[in-house]
Amino acid sequence: MAQYEWLLFDLDGTLSDPAEGFVNCMNHALVFHDQAPRSTKELTSYIGPPLEHTVSELTGSADHAFVRSMVDKYRERYGDTGYAENTLYPGIQQMLESLRENKSVRLGVCTSKRADFATRILEQFNLLPYFEFVSGGDVGIGKWQQLEKLLAENTISRNTLMIGDRHFDLNAAHKNQLKSAGVLWGYGSREELQEHQPAYLFTHPQEIGEQFCQA
Repeated sequence: MAQYEWLLFDLDGTLSDPAEGFVNCMNHALVFHDQAPRSTKELTSYIGPPLEHTVSELTGSADHAFVRSMVDKYRERYGDTGYAENTLYPGIQQMLESLRENKSVRLGVCTSKRADFATRILEQFNLLPYFEFVSGGDVGIGKWQQLEKLLAENTISRNTLMIGDRHFDLNAAHKNQLKSAGVLWGYGSREELQEHQPAYLFTHPQEIGEQFCQA
């Protein structure tokens, strides 16, 4: 069994389910910009990439000013109420507790979500103490760049496993010559994740604890 120094977790779709807040905030931004609200089914398919990419794909607009305005309006509601509409996936806290008790690896969070929002979500579920740091993104910053910076600053080592639910997470890891793992309780399909050759593919959080806890 490979042993890693760091397990680096994505947030949305990996630790918590952002669907309700994401849908409500995106529709808030769309309506403000005189666009029709979208269904939950349509919008949840866009969960995963950085927000500006999602807005551009969803609206078909490449206009920087418009995309930035949409992101700002989304975040306006998200900062008030949207972050609190996240729900914790079953088994996440138990998995993190088992990793901490066994002192088998160090834990961090790397999310495309802004760091202050991510921190508030983790605090809401009493998860923040499990992690040594929270790396958040912003407009124009890709997750691969976040990982690159973490490596350059020696916050993490090359012996790190990036864990996420979408191919964006796996690609970011591979671009930095890091191993990756996919989770199947989020928003990426088995086919999407397998295409990017993760070292592991987990179907339940308990499997992560079992895989990386010391005997």
